[in-house]
Amino acid sequence: MLDVFSKIVKEALEAQQKEFTSLVEEATEWLCRENSTIGNMEVLGRLIRLKPAGKALVIGDLHGDLESLIDIVKGSNFMEQIQKGTVARLIFLGDYGDRGPYSAEIYYTVLKLKLLYPEQVLLLRGNHEFFWIRGGTDDLTPSPHDLPMQFEVRFGKNSSEAYACIRRLFDCLYTAALVEGQYLLVHGGIPKEAKTVHDFAFANADYPRNHFLEDIVWSDPDETIVETSSSPRGAGKLFGAAVTTRVLQELGVKIIVRGHEPCEEGYKINHAGKVLTLFSRKGAPYFNSFGGYLEVDLSAEFRGAEELVPCIHKF
Repeated sequence: MLDVFSKIVKEALEAQQKEFTSLVEEATEWLCRENSTIGNMEVLGRLIRLKPAGKALVIGDLHGDLESLIDIVKGSNFMEQIQKGTVARLIFLGDYGDRGPYSAEIYYTVLKLKLLYPEQVLLLRGNHEFFWIRGGTDDLTPSPHDLPMQFEVRFGKNSSEAYACIRRLFDCLYTAALVEGQYLLVHGGIPKEAKTVHDFAFANADYPRNHFLEDIVWSDPDETIVETSSSPRGAGKLFGAAVTTRVLQELGVKIIVRGHEPCEEGYKINHAGKVLTLFSRKGAPYFNSFGGYLEVDLSAEFRGAEELVPCIHKF
């Protein structure tokens, strides 16, 4: 008999356009309704605040790599912990689709998990779940943004409906998660001017009036600058250690956990242990040797990302 996760993956592989669209619409409605509290989590705008308790499995960019997601979930035995009622969180850092061949299946799987375990599954927004608003129009997210073409191949003539639904989902995904006293989890980086959790919580609502949302999903840490400089990505910024130190102090946490950047070893550390990057997929077009994910006890105190290395699993 198939376990719950295997059943979800099987559904994802077999889902037709109507089934996919129905699931995305249900998940979008659910996510947009989440407010105030979810279990022992506090929702503020598009930020989730967590108490430092229980375990967390943190997964970085997947980009349509279904095999890596299966490896992570099966290898961690995390579903068993969730089903037993253990205080456990499954946290995705964004970038679910594009570039890999199973984008629709990844979206289906993570959204189904969210609907089944709403208090335990957290879905953050990546730069591939973001569209610029410039000159009064929506521009495409990063190049290549091949999701529309993937959907056309996957769903045929009704692909535009599935794509429109997934775009509506993006604004309901969380911008950040904050584990009190310990971690700030985002997809990309931090705005230089951020001073409170409200700057992360309401970045969606303030965009495009200010650049905070773009910085959160697009920016990268850099070791050669102190403050910020323009990013070669054409969006977001490169931010230096001084920015990291200042924002972490303002938020009262110690470590930024992020995705967004390919890592040969599946992870990397920046800014004297204040920034940990996770990259959880393998293969073209990145060709990294390892993917990585974090499995950590949120109640344990760590002074820097170097101390988290034993909690990082490479595959």
